[in-house]
Amino acid sequence: MFKNHPRGLVILFFTEMWERFGYYLMLGIFFLYMTDTDSGGMAFGNAKASDILGTYLALVYLTPFLGGLLADRVLGYRRAIVLGGSLMAAGYLGLAIPGENSFWISLLLIIMGNGFFKPNISTLVGNLYSQEKYQQFKDAGYNIFYMGINIGAFVCNFVAAYLRNYYGWGYAFAAAGVGMIIGIIWFLNGQKSVKEVDVLKPTNPEDMSLTKIFATVFGPMFIFGLIGWFIPGNIFGSDSTDAFIFASLPVTVFYLSLWFRGSKEDKAPIAALLSIFGVVIIFWAIFHQNATALTIWAENYTDRTMPAVVEPIAETFGMVQEVDMSPREVPKLDSHGVPMVDENGMAIIEIGPDPYFNNLDKSLLADSEEPITLKLISTEIFQSVNPGFVVLFTPLVVGFFAFLRRRKKEPSTPAKIGWGMFITAISTLVMIGAIFASQNGLEKSSPAWLIGTYAVITIGELFLSPMGLSLVSKLSPTRITSLMMGGWFLSTSIGNKLSGVIAGLWDTIALKQYFFLINFTGAIIGAIAILLMVKWLRKVVLEHTGSH
Repeated sequence: MFKNHPRGLVILFFTEMWERFGYYLMLGIFFLYMTDTDSGGMAFGNAKASDILGTYLALVYLTPFLGGLLADRVLGYRRAIVLGGSLMAAGYLGLAIPGENSFWISLLLIIMGNGFFKPNISTLVGNLYSQEKYQQFKDAGYNIFYMGINIGAFVCNFVAAYLRNYYGWGYAFAAAGVGMIIGIIWFLNGQKSVKEVDVLKPTNPEDMSLTKIFATVFGPMFIFGLIGWFIPGNIFGSDSTDAFIFASLPVTVFYLSLWFRGSKEDKAPIAALLSIFGVVIIFWAIFHQNATALTIWAENYTDRTMPAVVEPIAETFGMVQEVDMSPREVPKLDSHGVPMVDENGMAIIEIGPDPYFNNLDKSLLADSEEPITLKLISTEIFQSVNPGFVVLFTPLVVGFFAFLRRRKKEPSTPAKIGWGMFITAISTLVMIGAIFASQNGLEKSSPAWLIGTYAVITIGELFLSPMGLSLVSKLSPTRITSLMMGGWFLSTSIGNKLSGVIAGLWDTIALKQYFFLINFTGAIIGAIAILLMVKWLRKVVLEHTGSH
C-alpha cells in the first residue's frame, strides 16, 4: 500500500489513526452521553444536545486557523502536533470525570488540541510529496492517509460500546485519551522520517505580522462572539449559534484579505481555494449529522434486534445493549412523540419504558406475561459503518483513479470534489426512502437503510474530503500552507455548526422526509456550483502545479 510513497507517510498514517481513534470514540458516544437519563449521562434534550455537539464540532475545526498560523510562524509542525495531541489526551481523560465543570473544561482542551494537531499533520503529509518523483502520487497519498483516519474511527466504536455497556461512560472516554497518548508516542519515535519536511518558510512583505493578526482578527473575533452571545433574542436559533457566526466573521474577512493583499502569482490559487472552501461547507453540514440526526434514527427508529445466533458473539465484544419494559427514567414525550424539555433545555423526565418501545407493535408486548427484554446492537456501532466503508472502498477508489490516470482520463481534483457533492446528494435520498418505508417512523426501519446511506455518502466523502486536503497542499503558497489548511478546516467548522443547527430541527419537522430534503437541496446546489467553476479551477491547478 505504501509503495511509491515517502517513508514518512507510515509515521503520519498511524499517528493520525490513533488520534482519530480517540476523536471518533468520543464523538460516537457524545450525543448518547448528553441525552442519557438513567446511566449517568447529562440528561440534555435532543435540541440542546444537538446545539452543543454542533458548536463543539464547529469550534474543533475553527481553532486550526490559530494552530496553523502559529505552526507556520513560530512552533513548526512537529511541535504543534505534539502539543495538540497532549491537550486532546487531557481532554478525553477529563471527560471520564463526572460533573459539568469537568465536562466543559475537557471540551475546551479537546477544541484547543485539535486546533494544533489537525492542520499541521495534514500539512506534513503534503510536504512529504514536495519532491518531484512523489508529486504525481499526492492524491493517492492523501487517500491512504485518509484510510488511516478511518481505521481508527472504525475500531473505536466497538471499544466504546464494550466499555460503556460493561463499565460506564467514564471508561469509554478514558480509552479515547489512551489512544491519543499511543499516537503521540508513535509520532515521537518516527521523527527522523518527517523531520526534513518540517521547514518554516519566510514571510512575504504583504503578509500580516502575528501581532497585527491577533489585534485585527482574534480580538474582534472574541468581541463579535460576545456580541452574538449577549444580543437580545436569537437571530440564528440559539445563543451559541449567534456567537459562533458572529465570531466567524473576522476570520472569514481575514481569509478574504489574503486574496486582496496577495501577489499577482498568489491571487488565482487563493481565490480557487476560497471558492472550494465556500462550497464544501454544505458537505460537512450534511456529513456530520451522523452524530446527531442519524444517531437519533439509529437509536429510536431502527430495528436493532439481531439473530439469536449472533447474540453470543455480540455480547462477547460488548456490542449488546439491553432494553426492557421495566419502568425507568425516560424523556417525557408530547402528543406528537417529541421529547419535552424545560426552560434550560434539560429533558423533562417521567417514569416509563425505554423509548425504543415507542414504535413497536404494542399488541406483541401485551401478549407476554413476562417482562419484555430485548438485546439490541449498541447504537454507536452504526458510527463504525462509515469508516468501515472508507477502509473497504479506499483501495477501490484509488485503483479506479489509477485506472483512469493510465488512460489519461482521470478527473481533475476539483471535478472529483464536484462528483463528491453529487454523490452526497444521492445519499440523502436513501434516508428519504427509509422514511417512507417506515411510515415516517411509525414502524422500525431496517438497518439496511442506514447502512445504505453510509455506503453512498462514503463514496462521496472519498471523492471530496481527501481531494480537498490534496488541493490545499497543491495550491497554497508554501509559506502559508498550514494557514490555508486552517481555512479548509474553517469551512468544515462552519459546516459542522450548520449540521447541529439543522439537526436541532428534527423534533420540529413532523414529516421527516422534509428534513432530509433540506440536505438533498443543499448538496445539489453545491454540486452545481462546483460544476460551473470546474473549468476555471482546473486551469488554476494546471498553471500552478503543472498537473490537474
